[in-house]
Amino acid sequence: MEVVYNEDDYIVNDAMKDAYLKHGYIIVRKLFSLEEVEQIIKNYEEGEAYHKYEFQVKDSDGNHSVQTTWNFPGNDVFGMAVRTQKLVETCAQLLGGEVYHYHSKIVIKHPKTGGQRCWHQDYGYWYNNFVPFPDLITAFIAIDPINKANGCLQVLDGSHTAGRIEHALTGGEKGADMERVEQLLKVCPLKYIEQQPGDVLFIHSNILHKSDTNTSNDRRMAFLPVYNRKSNSPLREGIHPGYTPLDVVYNDAVLDCENYTDLNGKGFLDISDPECLKTVLNLDSAASLKETPYNTS
Repeated sequence: MEVVYNEDDYIVNDAMKDAYLKHGYIIVRKLFSLEEVEQIIKNYEEGEAYHKYEFQVKDSDGNHSVQTTWNFPGNDVFGMAVRTQKLVETCAQLLGGEVYHYHSKIVIKHPKTGGQRCWHQDYGYWYNNFVPFPDLITAFIAIDPINKANGCLQVLDGSHTAGRIEHALTGGEKGADMERVEQLLKVCPLKYIEQQPGDVLFIHSNILHKSDTNTSNDRRMAFLPVYNRKSNSPLREGIHPGYTPLDVVYNDAVLDCENYTDLNGKGFLDISDPECLKTVLNLDSAASLKETPYNTS
């Protein structure tokens, strides 16, 4: 289901909730304006830590995508975006309860080298972080135009109802058991989700999804905040936080924010620590990192 955001009358209605439960995703076009996207890009360009803590995820073909991950919203433009009422309330309504910020990440596929992501479920990873139920949602926010040529997201419509699938190491990341994926491909329609800057794809944590290599001449950048239900706080302390109350801000906060460089308190994951990187990439052992290039530059 697709809806177009209009600040004057936007609500998460029953049709949107039903579509999310049935298909495992919905799209809200233009949830963020082009001016807000420009603010986010400026924050990324000027925020040193977003580059200091980036790392590479290698695929089975030797290509790679670039990722930066952090745990707390902070008070920069990214933090304002994460805490805007329009985004938080959409997630809360779709999940059916109060939500908090579980973590966020930037994923970039550079032209010609941006690697694929194999079939996976997000809860296939987060289950191992002792999150009891798949009551999490990712808001996949397009920063660049995202299309088939540069590796848009592909989803198996309705596959979230199959439950959690076992994951195993594929290249530098874990992917879903392909025997199960092949069976679900026969009964769940494959959808290519193309997005323009500011469009937001809300995806269930158990939906199977993947993306192909960026074969185009254009960068493919996405911002992915993840929200967890308050009632679904992890059972043990782990790499991502338990319930932390979210300070929701008004919808114009992104445009009004002038903080691009003070990134204190965001809790960037320091992947110079092999054990941390192992957990981020969902690997079974630190030894597996020998097959996964990364850097902190």
